[in-house]
Amino acid sequence: MTAFLIIGITLDVIGTVLIAYTVLQVHDRARKEHAIDSRVVKEMGTERIMGIAGIMLIIVGYIFQVMGLLA
Repeated sequence: MTAFLIIGITLDVIGTVLIAYTVLQVHDRARKEHAIDSRVVKEMGTERIMGIAGIMLIIVGYIFQVMGLLA
């Protein structure tokens, strides 16, 4: 039971950090570029993938937390 809680909390934290990092990078890049060109669009695509991975980790983390509580 404790292992599920630890894994769940860890995945939740990693996911949250990935989403936060992605948002910060998008805003930083847009701020520096002052315009959106192909380079920025390419980086936004990479950051989108990281954001999706972060969301998935949050969902998986939540499932582990619930399983840990119910076990």
